[in-house]
Amino acid sequence: MNTIHLITGVGAAALQAALEREQEKLKGELVVLNDTLHLGPLYHEAGQSFSDMRSKFWTEIAPEGQPVPVVDDLERLMEVSTTLTNQEDMQLWFWMAPTPEDLCAYFWMLHYMKKHTGRVCVININGLPFLDENGKLFYPDNIAQLPVKEIGKAAALSRQLSPSEWETDGEEWLQLKEENAGIRTFQGGKKLKAEGVDFYDHALVALCNPTAQKSNRIIQTALQKQKIPANEWFLQWRLRELATQGILSIQKGEVKKAGSEGAAETDMQEGHAAE
Repeated sequence: MNTIHLITGVGAAALQAALEREQEKLKGELVVLNDTLHLGPLYHEAGQSFSDMRSKFWTEIAPEGQPVPVVDDLERLMEVSTTLTNQEDMQLWFWMAPTPEDLCAYFWMLHYMKKHTGRVCVININGLPFLDENGKLFYPDNIAQLPVKEIGKAAALSRQLSPSEWETDGEEWLQLKEENAGIRTFQGGKKLKAEGVDFYDHALVALCNPTAQKSNRIIQTALQKQKIPANEWFLQWRLRELATQGILSIQKGEVKKAGSEGAAETDMQEGHAAE
């Protein structure tokens, strides 16, 4: 049976490599979802398309001078739906890791694929052990962490969604749209929690010092060490918003806590007075 593999952007490169190298186990077309639905608004006004609303959000928070990619995930999902309608031997496999990005995309996908019940499968690696490049057991946070051979093994986990999943999980997208939160965080299993757009601000401020440091360094620390499930554009935007609020100071791409210079001068003066 022919297969369309649907995956979010984080794991796309790894799955593409697996499709090319593990052709005996994995075959089919790869469709990548580029938007990150756990960040930003989900509700769109009448007369405005979902893609236009999402494009507007990313345009508004994009760093100055950066081109904004076209947000057309919904249009491509509709093309997938048309293919499933026209080709009865086609299946859709959704690859899912324990991340808010993947879970949001899963709920979103179900909402639009209801008429294809029985032809949609999910591969969920949440809580399952795999082997890393050195043969050691580990529990991956996302598909991108899986070696190619392990992706081939993960394909064996593919299963059709049950009627109860279509009924319960299929309603989640409408709830997420109604909440229209700034951020959706992963709570384990298939649970998301609505949070304000400033949810990660405290963690970002904690990474800043009285002395200036490159904003890219702060963001990479947040993503890699703190494992904040966001992307660079979103975190850069939050740093700019914190600077607008007077909490941080940003100059020429360097960030420090606002008022740091004055505090440093005061400390120095007090030190001299003590002498």
